[in-house]
Amino acid sequence: MSNIQPEDLEKYQKHYSEKGLFAKIGKVFRKAGEKVIYHALLLYYVLVDKNTPFHHKATIVGALGYFIFPMDIVPDFLPIAGFADDLAAIMACIKAVNANITPEIRDKASSLAHDYYKNLGSKDSKKH
Repeated sequence: MSNIQPEDLEKYQKHYSEKGLFAKIGKVFRKAGEKVIYHALLLYYVLVDKNTPFHHKATIVGALGYFIFPMDIVPDFLPIAGFADDLAAIMACIKAVNANITPEIRDKASSLAHDYYKNLGSKDSKKH
């Protein structure tokens, strides 16, 4: 799955919603690990940034839709390996949209990911 290309993610766009993304993060943040959650949030903040070009937003929606999609190639319930495919999709997307990732976006994603782990996913940590 490490050879995933951003264009491979287009078919997952229909699975994306902001509500679905934060519901998934809330459910899996402990199992997925801070690295996966941080990178998913990084893409989210690039997506909502007004300066991100539409074609990059489309790629991000596909990657986040893949993350949300319940029928992964590697089931999420498998320890460690369960989120490897999600991370591969997210990282392929990050590579494609890297020019849009500002220090401010990195800080927002890092802060919220840290909040999830600090607050164990309480509703107060979802201040996106």
